[in-house]
Amino acid sequence: MVTQPDDPSWVLLNYRVPREPSTPRIAIWRKLKELGVAQVGDGLVALPHDARTKEHLEWIAERVVEAEGEAIVWIAKPSGRRTSQRLASELREARAEEYRRLLEEVEAATDAGPRTIKRWRREFRKIDRRDYFRSPGRSAVNRAINAKATDDEGVTAS
Repeated sequence: MVTQPDDPSWVLLNYRVPREPSTPRIAIWRKLKELGVAQVGDGLVALPHDARTKEHLEWIAERVVEAEGEAIVWIAKPSGRRTSQRLASELREARAEEYRRLLEEVEAATDAGPRTIKRWRREFRKIDRRDYFRSPGRSAVNRAINAKATDDEGVTAS
């Protein structure tokens, strides 16, 4: 679900995970990165509020507690619209950078076989799932992958 950048409602996860053992802490950090959270502060991350993002952060909060840490999930509205716009802008820019890197890779490829096309589509979907504000570059990457699939495989992309 795409949230409008001026929507003031955010899901926050305030968490603390013990340093040792490091495996749960690293797994939690990777999952947060995969979700594309905005880092608000030390141990405080945010996503635009909807049922899906709330569920994701609640699931991570459970993992934190299982790792003998502490976690609280909040639904919050910043006191000013600027804060929401800043967080949305940070998320949008981070996804735009990911799209830019993928586009560079696709455009630089001279021979993309079916496995490469599949990998690009997988990467595109991963970025798209955490692209809450439809960042610039999304359409260009999709078109480039489809063009390579048509050119290099002789098949129209799905």
